[in-house]
Amino acid sequence: MIKNIEPKQEWILYEDKDILVVNKPSGLLSVPGKKPEHKTCVLSYLHTTHPDALIVHRLDMDTSGILLLARNKESHRLLSMQFQDRQTRKVYYALATGRLNLAEGIINLPMRCDWENRPRQIIDFNHGRSAQTGWKLIQQFNDYFSIALFPITGRSHQLRLHMKSLGHPILGDNLYADQQTINKTERLMLHAGELSFYHPTQQKAVTINCPAEFI
Repeated sequence: MIKNIEPKQEWILYEDKDILVVNKPSGLLSVPGKKPEHKTCVLSYLHTTHPDALIVHRLDMDTSGILLLARNKESHRLLSMQFQDRQTRKVYYALATGRLNLAEGIINLPMRCDWENRPRQIIDFNHGRSAQTGWKLIQQFNDYFSIALFPITGRSHQLRLHMKSLGHPILGDNLYADQQTINKTERLMLHAGELSFYHPTQQKAVTINCPAEFI
């Protein structure tokens, strides 16, 4: 059961007649889940004030940050095409365990669903789908660091699995981290902090920023 999450006007980062951009809290699904306790979600909350809102993309339940929605079918079609054709640019921020020896790099590891352990994903060089993530160190602390992540592809759990595969799971990751790393924080320390796209009707480039509270 989701607790202590109330819809707030502060969620809304930007809105006009065609699009709606919100700051999704950690612990809330983007769209309704199959289980009764997962029927409450960002979309159900938004429909109380914005009944025309249509989901364009999703964030994991435990990931916070920028979520883009359309407010009519044509805007939804145009925005969905941008995500499908990789015309958007996303920047995520995370806290991860350990110490990095490099300042930046690219992770190129194919992924697929671990069908016996859903929703977990696994690296599979034979049957996985191409997945690439760029990264840049922000600040190194004693036993963890802050990092900017630049997903080139958009696979489910891509950033979480790629960071684990790099040897540095994200703090609070209850799917891919060891128990000590999970216990360091009360939530998954992953936040969608920047999204760039073309406005579906104004035909101009738009960049939305939403700083992570933990960076």
